[in-house]
Amino acid sequence: MGTHAGRVDRPSPWPWLVPVAALVAGALFASSVRASQGEDLRADYTRLPDLIREQTRVNAARAAEADRLRSEVEEATAALAPGDLTTQKLERQSAEIAAAAGRTAVRGPALQVSLEDAPLPGGEVPPGADPDDFVIHQQDVEAVVNALWAGGAEAMMIQDQRVVSTSAVRCVGNTLILQGRVYSPPYRITAIGDVDRMRSTLRADRDVDLIRQYAIAFGLGYDVEDKGEQTFPAYAGSITPSKAEVAGS
Repeated sequence: MGTHAGRVDRPSPWPWLVPVAALVAGALFASSVRASQGEDLRADYTRLPDLIREQTRVNAARAAEADRLRSEVEEATAALAPGDLTTQKLERQSAEIAAAAGRTAVRGPALQVSLEDAPLPGGEVPPGADPDDFVIHQQDVEAVVNALWAGGAEAMMIQDQRVVSTSAVRCVGNTLILQGRVYSPPYRITAIGDVDRMRSTLRADRDVDLIRQYAIAFGLGYDVEDKGEQTFPAYAGSITPSKAEVAGS
C-alpha cells in the first residue's frame, strides 16, 4: 500500500517505556530497602512510646542519683560543722593574740610618764658630782615600763613607737635607741589601761621610787599625767624573735 505525501511514520514509545518503568520501580524498591535497613519504615513510629518510657526510666534513675548525692553533700556539710566552730574559736584566739602582740590599734584612757635629764646651770656638772646622777638611764625607762605593765597596761608607746614583746630600750650617752631610732629626752612612756591602777603601781614600785628620789635630789624630771582617751596605732614592724630561751622552772 502506498503512503500519503508529507506524512512521517513515528515509532511507538512503548518499547522504551516498559524497560524504563521497570528500572524506576527497581530503583525505588532498592531505595526503600536502604532507608529502612531491611525493616518496615513504619517500625520507628510504632516504637516511639517504648522509647519515651525508656527515657523516662533513665531520667528517674538520674534524679534518684542526684538526690542521693545531694544527701551526701548535706551530711558532709553537717559533719564539718564542728570544724567550722573550731575555726571560729581559733580566729577569736588569733584576734586576742594579735591585740596582745600589738598588731591591732588600741583606744582607751591613757597615763603618760615623762622622764627628763636634770637641768644644769651653765651646762656644767657641779664640781665633785657624778654626771650619771643628772641623766635618765636605760634602767629608769625600763623601771617605768615594767611598772606600767604590772599595773595592767593594755598597750604602750614610748615616744611615737608602739611597744611590743620584742621592743628593747637602749641608752647611749644621753640618748635613747628604740627599734633602730634615736631619741633625746624628755622620754615619754604612755600606756592605755586602768589609769588609777597604773598610778598606784607606779607609786608602789621601788625602782620608780628611786627615780623620784633622784628627781628631788638632783632635779631629774619625773612627771605623771592623765592623757584622756588615746588611740595607739598597730605595730608595723617585725615581731619575729632572733632567739629564744627556755624559761627556768
